[in-house]
Amino acid sequence: MTPVKTVEKPLSMSQIKEKAVYLNINPGTMKKTELIRAIQAAEGNQQCYGTTNGTCQWTSCCFRADCLKIRQ
Repeated sequence: MTPVKTVEKPLSMSQIKEKAVYLNINPGTMKKTELIRAIQAAEGNQQCYGTTNGTCQWTSCCFRADCLKIRQ
């Protein structure tokens, strides 16, 4: 069985903006949550950032470490 990649370190805001630009998203004045959800949509993923309430099945998500810290 192949081990599951777990992302431990949150991306910096500059890394998130860089990823957005790569996906032809203009980060402009978007807030972090809005920008990450736009990235998720552009990649064809569920726009779930910040909605997990501390649990998440997406272990390879690059936003996971930061997302799991958010409690609603």
